[in-house]
Amino acid sequence: MNSTTFVPLGCRECREGAGLEFDFTMAFQPIVHIKRRTVYGYEALVRGVDQQSAGWVLEQVNESNRYRFDQACRVKAIELAARLGLADKPDCLLHINFLPNAVYRPETCIRATLQAAQEFNIPTSRLVFEVTEGEQVRDEAHLHGIFTEYRKQGFSTAIDDFGAGYSGLNLLANFQPDTIKLDMALTRNIDKDRVRRSIVSGVMLVCQDLGIRVIAEGVETEEELYTLEDMGIELFQGYLLGRPAFEELREPTWPA
Repeated sequence: MNSTTFVPLGCRECREGAGLEFDFTMAFQPIVHIKRRTVYGYEALVRGVDQQSAGWVLEQVNESNRYRFDQACRVKAIELAARLGLADKPDCLLHINFLPNAVYRPETCIRATLQAAQEFNIPTSRLVFEVTEGEQVRDEAHLHGIFTEYRKQGFSTAIDDFGAGYSGLNLLANFQPDTIKLDMALTRNIDKDRVRRSIVSGVMLVCQDLGIRVIAEGVETEEELYTLEDMGIELFQGYLLGRPAFEELREPTWPA
């Protein structure tokens, strides 16, 4: 998209999904602090309005509507989380996935998000924008600019699915987010896998040195959770602790 066709949307246009031929909503999955037994945050995950999967929604995203979809996702996640009571949960964060290839000028594309945060009383300090390694980043310098602008606006940043997809340590070498989320490919059956434990230990050392928080994703068994906790991880997300809940900020299920 060139500068002559770029038209920034307002908060209301984004909330109503202007220009999209499909509707969508959100499910929310808890991220927990295991030692404190508190909810650290919720990740907003796209769903169809009739509870269709994220895949069903994303299949309808293309080059012509990618920007509008990305903008609508941010606003809808903020509005729905606020309506469900996020503002009443002290220090609880909201993780929102974004499409870096849909952001043309960070300082312009963030306007609707800032407007929504103000309108729905969610401080920018409680918003975390995740870029997934599963989406190929066409221009890493551009992504670095996005992260820089978002931090300037008070948001936190995260790399989702770390250890899978197109990048990994190369992505981390070029710019450092506030948080990384270890992909389930690294955490699955880690209690039985010395190689995975060694890799995760190495990633933990790097993140500790760089001041980056680590969240373990995809945790499904108590054995995985306790192994990762023994390795120094405190933040977890996965079916063991809570599945995504359709239009609901559900409390986690705590292990014994």
